[in-house]
Amino acid sequence: MTRGQFITFEGGEGTGKSTQAARLVAALKARGIDVVHTREPGGSPGAEDIRNIALNGDAGRWSPLTETMLMFAARSDHLEKTIRPALAAGRWIVCDRFADSSRAYQGAGGGTPADFIEALDAAIVGHDQPDLTLIFDLPVEVGLERALARGAGETRFESKGLEFHRRLRDGFLSVSAQHPERCRLIDATGEPDVVTERVWRAVEPILP
Repeated sequence: MTRGQFITFEGGEGTGKSTQAARLVAALKARGIDVVHTREPGGSPGAEDIRNIALNGDAGRWSPLTETMLMFAARSDHLEKTIRPALAAGRWIVCDRFADSSRAYQGAGGGTPADFIEALDAAIVGHDQPDLTLIFDLPVEVGLERALARGAGETRFESKGLEFHRRLRDGFLSVSAQHPERCRLIDATGEPDVVTERVWRAVEPILP
């Protein structure tokens, strides 16, 4: 059986990636593609438990190093229980955040050494890298305004301050530049329908 396609959505707070991921899932299903919509941290029962620990509480609750290990622990369970079985069965995966968020949030934003993150990625993700990563880019101030307007319960990262989020944006841009074979930078400005068209143009080349 042919392995499924693995698509990840990345970006800072308030970039609209979660909305666009849901729209892509609906569009793929409309084309008859068997797709799993999942997220990180989370996506499996054990990983969701870790999500509740990692994303709640005050901004300084965990050090960047501890955060990194929590995220990769969740990622390991997610891969074992959800992602690998689905891909092996020929299903597609659309995942709201994956390992590039660790590179940006805990790495560029928090200061965890890049070589430590890459060693964890090699050990835990290994060859199961995304086929396509869409990185949503938006001015930091606009994204934070959107995120805080949502009033969502998980606001630990939103509360880390403007400089953290500027480093975060730079981190995602660096990931995009370093991995042009799989990353596509998506301009997240404009109306949702306009952004959806940009997403579709990026996904079209891998459609069956």
